[in-house]
Amino acid sequence: MEPDHQPEKLELFYTPDTCALASLIACFEAGLEPVLHPVSFAREEQKRPEYLAINPKGRVPALKVGAEILTETPAILAFLAHIAPHAALAPTDPLGFARVQAFNSYLCSTVHVAHAHRMRGHRWVDGETHEEAMRRKVPEAMRACYAYIEDHAFVGPFVFGDAFTISDGYLFTLAQWMEADGVDPDRFPHLKAHRERIGQRAAVRRALGIEHGLMQNPD
Repeated sequence: MEPDHQPEKLELFYTPDTCALASLIACFEAGLEPVLHPVSFAREEQKRPEYLAINPKGRVPALKVGAEILTETPAILAFLAHIAPHAALAPTDPLGFARVQAFNSYLCSTVHVAHAHRMRGHRWVDGETHEEAMRRKVPEAMRACYAYIEDHAFVGPFVFGDAFTISDGYLFTLAQWMEADGVDPDRFPHLKAHRERIGQRAAVRRALGIEHGLMQNPD
């Protein structure tokens, strides 16, 4: 099904095994076909002038919409839901949409940041001793995040009930890192079942296939 209002051209700047996967999933769920621009962190392409001209933050994702650039996953997801209302990727009533934004903001500002302490402690502290202390804290911090989601966030089989929303693809993206973050998925049965359920969706399988291809063929 075609989206209700697709801009003339969408370009997604994307790195495998990052939160950019959530935006790619949302594109495919919405029936959108962005031009995909892989950004290699291994080659530090995010620090090159060419990419910094796209996103001065030096991070992914970035979504180019015509001449405009959107950054930050919650903003990109909200935009994609808005331009494809037929896909029902977010509630249309103000309170319902605000709930989605609150959940996605928690993923962005708390869950993802706690995860990032495992490999990017240099953003916050100087010295290996301090970075190692941050890494040791990650499993505890992540378990606390997932305990909140497990106990308070789920309304139904999906985050907000019986229908997939942009929050589901975003949560799936971060939950893929549970084991690497020292979290046992069996301690969180709702989250584990959600991760398995979302992973079976056609749009998600397609996005993961693209991610796998980029990881196998980084050039």
